[in-house]
Amino acid sequence: MSSKNSQRTEPETQEELAQKEELNKKIKEQKILVDELSNLRKNRRVYTQQPNSNIFFLADREETLSSCKKDLDNMRKEYQDI
Repeated sequence: MSSKNSQRTEPETQEELAQKEELNKKIKEQKILVDELSNLRKNRRVYTQQPNSNIFFLADREETLSSCKKDLDNMRKEYQDI
């Protein structure tokens, strides 16, 4: 009976591991994005892509950076919760 219980938990842990790996990958990407935006000169232009399209709009660098930092913080919290 205990072997059945261990079999039930294995797929859940595999799903959790896959979820953690995917989230970890997104966190690394977000860190790079924050670093790149932080190192830009003040006069550089930043464009953001509209969801589900190939259209880009000029965006404020500081607003984009703060938004990316918030996203990174949320991802880190979610990673700790898993």
